[in-house]
Amino acid sequence: MDPVTRTLELIHGELAGERGGRLADYIPELAAADPDRFGLALVSMGGTVYQAGDAEPFTIQSVSKPFVHALALADNGLDAVLARVSAEPSGEPFNAVSIDPGTGRPANPMINAGAILTTSLVASSGPGRRWARIHAALSAFAGRELEVDEATFASEQATGDRNRALAYLMRAAGSLTEPVEDVVDTYFRQCSVLVTTADIATMAATLANGGVNPRTGERVVGEVTAGQVLTVMATCGMYDYSGEWLLHAGLPAKSGVSG
Repeated sequence: MDPVTRTLELIHGELAGERGGRLADYIPELAAADPDRFGLALVSMGGTVYQAGDAEPFTIQSVSKPFVHALALADNGLDAVLARVSAEPSGEPFNAVSIDPGTGRPANPMINAGAILTTSLVASSGPGRRWARIHAALSAFAGRELEVDEATFASEQATGDRNRALAYLMRAAGSLTEPVEDVVDTYFRQCSVLVTTADIATMAATLANGGVNPRTGERVVGEVTAGQVLTVMATCGMYDYSGEWLLHAGLPAKSGVSG
């Protein structure tokens, strides 16, 4: 066994018995997840995949946010995105109403409100085309075509009233200019994309590699865009734990309720 895999196996063994936290029971489909599933993966800049533990797919959930943010930045440029979505740490949970009362501008693109508005900024001629471009971008980051878990998508549609409320608040304030239901449904669908730990590691490695997927060699986004996304991940990617995470780990990160 190579030393990287051996280290991942050691870490997996040390942490496999951890029973802290709880399932995301506000989305019924996620409440049915097996809490004993646990996997680790790492992808090198040379494209080598190292992994330990569970390798079965799960829904990407909030880990989709940095990659859709990258697509919105590539489409619009930093200044145009910042005019609609700030880049300040909120210090609040993922689903907080972190929206400027005057402008409707959300605090950052890593919280739900900011992610919903960021999804709306992906250039398209309509919701179908917008979803197609988001799906293609997520797949390019992962290095393979990704599928959607339709059961999770339906579950999120049925229970996502808080996300709809955030979107309607932004629509009323004028920051969200696209139809609420179209944008929120696209957001639910992007969160329901199925990935493995190796997919997520490849997506992270693509950002770390300046926007070039190290497994396929494809340039997915520009180097400047990748750096901008990593900066926002470092300051905002762990919600109200972001400051402490950066202090202890010192690395960009993004949490998500799928695991």
